[in-house]
Amino acid sequence: MGKSWTLLGPDGRPRSSERPGTLGGHRRGRIYGRLDCPSALRAIAKGGYVPQRVFFLDEADAQAAGYRPCAVCLPTEYARWKALSAAAERSRE
Repeated sequence: MGKSWTLLGPDGRPRSSERPGTLGGHRRGRIYGRLDCPSALRAIAKGGYVPQRVFFLDEADAQAAGYRPCAVCLPTEYARWKALSAAAERSRE
């Protein structure tokens, strides 16, 4: 039997995967980013981040689950997300 990983799917629910996640996230902050993100690694080193840590197979699953890109390790994706969020907010006014 092969190794399995617990990832959040597009519906935000945990699921078993035969492939490891490519992105990590923080459940409380609803942020996702690279596994080598300096900001996440600092938070993990402090010890408080780990209980809220989640993993995603890919960016599409993270976004579908309602998570936003990390501004530190995914600045281009974050800028795009921020611009789309601002435009959506303006359209509601």
